[in-house]
Amino acid sequence: MAYYSLLDLSPIPQGSTASVALRNSLDLARHAEDWGFRRYWVAEHHNMPGIASAATAVVIGHIAGGTTRIRVGAGGIMLPNHAPLIIAEQFGTLESLYPGRIDLGLGRAPGTDQLTARALRRTLSSDVDDFPREVLELIRYFQPVEPDQPVRAVPGAGLQVPIWILGSSLYGAQLAAALGLPYAFASHFAPEQMMEAVRLYRETFQPSEHAATPHVMLGLNVIAADSDDEARLLFTSQQQAFLNLRRGLPAQLPPPSRHLELSAVERVTLDRALACRVVGSPSTIRRGLIEFLERSGADEVMMTGHIFDHRARLRSYEIAAEVAHALEGKISVAED
Repeated sequence: MAYYSLLDLSPIPQGSTASVALRNSLDLARHAEDWGFRRYWVAEHHNMPGIASAATAVVIGHIAGGTTRIRVGAGGIMLPNHAPLIIAEQFGTLESLYPGRIDLGLGRAPGTDQLTARALRRTLSSDVDDFPREVLELIRYFQPVEPDQPVRAVPGAGLQVPIWILGSSLYGAQLAAALGLPYAFASHFAPEQMMEAVRLYRETFQPSEHAATPHVMLGLNVIAADSDDEARLLFTSQQQAFLNLRRGLPAQLPPPSRHLELSAVERVTLDRALACRVVGSPSTIRRGLIEFLERSGADEVMMTGHIFDHRARLRSYEIAAEVAHALEGKISVAED
């Protein structure tokens, strides 16, 4: 049985504002809770005119405060941008406010370009061992305080905040397996190594105090509408946004277009990067979800989709939830 969750970047549609985007995110989260999704995650991106979730911990508090049951978390926090103690305190505070509902996914990418990364961190000096060391440091801050411990997270120490490793390559799979942590793969934008990462993670997983068995979450682009043609039209907003980012010209989320002009290279780029997608009517979504689950063996599917019109976005996830319910009740808000 697979679980279903949502990843929301709080997209800012062309001509709109971050304020509207964040209100829309809360509205979607409330609907997602009613529809039975397991988690609602937001992600850290910086210097992106079309994404409103840069202050990720603040957005999580906004979402968790406006809902009552659904788990809310980060998919993810880009740990190289922050001191582990700061993240422990932020998520310790969130867990204290919303006990039993907070997740912390950790990534090692900057979530932005190199110039912005320097503005965030003040330095780009690092080595390949920094990320594992910082993950372990962060985990220690959540453990019970030891006698004479000089630095502690308050709030944070002794709290059970589930930590996930995020990745888009084999590196994250190996680290998550070695530490015995759940693993989320970014197949919604980097699918090429998905199956190898899943295999590697499952085969090398070491049981730990955090997880007795491996748990794999996979990203999937889902754009649903009442007809295949309408869904394909809605999907053109995400296609344009992705290409703008690849061109180094990030912008607000464009409106859908029936006259999307793409070069042969751009079509190949989109087909490869967004290969993990299900776009269409309810019957198309059903076939796509079944195929994706059978192929990947995912324990959990993290759906995402950039749709220009908020009402259309709500309808898309409503259809996805209805389809998931029909698949033998596989959608669930079961406790971790």
